[in-house]
Amino acid sequence: MRQSATSAKRRRQFEHIRKSEEQRGVPPRRAAEIAGRTVNKVRAQQGEANTASATSLNDMSPSRRGGLHSHSGAQGRTYAQLYQEARTKKIAGRSGMNKAELLKALAGHHH
Repeated sequence: MRQSATSAKRRRQFEHIRKSEEQRGVPPRRAAEIAGRTVNKVRAQQGEANTASATSLNDMSPSRRGGLHSHSGAQGRTYAQLYQEARTKKIAGRSGMNKAELLKALAGHHH
């Protein structure tokens, strides 16, 4: 995050996110990267950035995502990752499976 191009509010937001990430055990450099990316996304969504990716503009805000995902813990591999592994292992019927079914099929598959 370029400090000269941001408001005091965004600097405070950056520091808050960075400190929160570090308290969760994230290394300082990674915490700063996460904070920078988050603040830049918010800036893009609020029209404060000169450029913005389509993903940043069309995706939900980081605060909403955090609220929806709080208290749920790590969910493991994504559906896409599980599906790709099932595809690699040639598990039949994978296209009709949900995440839980893919996990079960992969756990039972011994090759």
